[in-house]
Amino acid sequence: MAEQEEKQTRRATEARKTQETDITISISLDGTGSSSIESGIGFLDHMLTSFSRHSGIDITLQCQGDLVVDDHHTVEDIAIVLGGAITEALGEKRGIRRYGWAMIPMDEALARCAVDLGGRSCSVFRAEFSRPLIEGLSTEMVEHFFTSLAGSMNANIHIAILEGRNTHHKIEAIFKAFAYAMKDAIKVEGNAVPSTKGVF
Repeated sequence: MAEQEEKQTRRATEARKTQETDITISISLDGTGSSSIESGIGFLDHMLTSFSRHSGIDITLQCQGDLVVDDHHTVEDIAIVLGGAITEALGEKRGIRRYGWAMIPMDEALARCAVDLGGRSCSVFRAEFSRPLIEGLSTEMVEHFFTSLAGSMNANIHIAILEGRNTHHKIEAIFKAFAYAMKDAIKVEGNAVPSTKGVF
C-alpha cells in the first residue's frame, strides 16, 4: 500500500514562457496512457499521443509557439519542458529500473531505442528521412527533439532505424520504441538507487 501511494506521487507540472513559446506540461508517470496534446503541429501531436499511450505516461500539453517563423522553437522547447517534467516526477529515482530498451516494427520500418536515466546526457540518433516535412513537423527536428530531451532529462537516448523506407513509419516506430524503453526504465522495483555510486 505504501509503495502504491509513493508511485501515485510521481507527477509533475512544468511551464516555460519565452518570446518564442508558451508551454505548460503536466505528467503522471504511473498513468494509463491518456493524453491531451496541443502543440500546434499536427504530426508532433500524433507522435506525443502515441508516446503517451504506449509508455503509460499521462500527458497534458498546451503550447503556443511562433509557428509563423517555423517549427524549431516549438519542438525544441516542448522537449525541454517535457524532459524537465519527467525529471521532476522521477525525484530521487529510487527503485527505478533505470535502463530500458525496445525494438519496434511498423510495417517495413524497424526502430531500436535504448535509454539510461542515470543522470548523464547523451543522444545518439541514426536515421535518415526522404521527406522533409510531415503535417507541420520538419523531419530534421526529430533528431533535435531527442537531443533536447536527453539534455533536459540528463539521460542517454540511443535511437536507430534498422530498416525502412516510409518516413511516417520510421518516425512513428522511433516514438513507439522510445515509449516502450521509457516504460521499462521508469518501472519501480524496490527502493534502492540503481547506481554503484549510491546517488545520481
